[in-house]
Amino acid sequence: MMELFGTLDDGTAVHRWTLERGGTRVRVLTYGGILQSVEIPDRDGVLDEVTLGYDKVGGYLADPAPYYGALVGRYANRIAHGSFVLDGVRHDLARNGGPHSLHGGERGFDKRVWDAEAVSPYGVRLSRVSPDGEEGFPGRLDLSVTYELDATGALRIGYEAAVSEAATVVNLTNHAYWQLGPGPHALRVNAERYTPVDATCIPTGELAPVAGTRFDLREARVVDTAYDHNFVLDGEATAAELYCPASGRLLTVTTSEPGLQVFTGGPRGGVALETQHFPDSPNRPEFPSTVVRPGEVYRSQTVYGFGVR
Repeated sequence: MMELFGTLDDGTAVHRWTLERGGTRVRVLTYGGILQSVEIPDRDGVLDEVTLGYDKVGGYLADPAPYYGALVGRYANRIAHGSFVLDGVRHDLARNGGPHSLHGGERGFDKRVWDAEAVSPYGVRLSRVSPDGEEGFPGRLDLSVTYELDATGALRIGYEAAVSEAATVVNLTNHAYWQLGPGPHALRVNAERYTPVDATCIPTGELAPVAGTRFDLREARVVDTAYDHNFVLDGEATAAELYCPASGRLLTVTTSEPGLQVFTGGPRGGVALETQHFPDSPNRPEFPSTVVRPGEVYRSQTVYGFGVR
């Protein structure tokens, strides 16, 4: 189902798509590709909201910094000092995250209105063209993102992008904050290593072991400390699990991506689990590459599964 959600200051309409299947209800906005709402049942079958967001489009316009539920790109996370060199050419970006570029710049994909079409009774595909030079990134990028519920009620997010003229870097994610119920949450991440960062959250280049540190989440532990760190996933079927003992709700994350940014610094709480390539990869040749060249297609998939325990 599609409905008018509101309008931007210039009069552009923002629509909301509602998807329901397998006990899950999801709402997606054409503004920013925002995952505005996810409702799932608790252990008693009571349906309730489990993501953070706003009921009106004005909330997102007035408070964009948390990126609530947003579709983030062209490059999710940080690029050091707002620049990178690709094929011998330096590209300068907005420094909108302290001294660095963050989540695609001043007007990243989270602040654009996307075209939308139904792909099934349970899915919607968002698409747009990011022109060459948008926010300083090279190459025209044709991209689509599909939100779809499977028969179990799991939310599948599929990303696809291609360039036709010049190489670029691509790193897409969704920035939902999960709050599965009241009280503390327990988090497990299948990662033996993480990427340590400096005081400005830029990776040092090391892939450090989590053993013996607060980053050891291989066994579930209560989220009682602040994280804004990328974990190097071990490639297992389940990348992460988030559990709320009070409600019994369980969130599982599987992904084709090599990294998971765990962020617990939002102003209204919640835990962001951003599947991604590593921060600052364009400046780190030792990290998995985020370069997409003409003739290549960027594809990524993340599945958020829901259950109770």
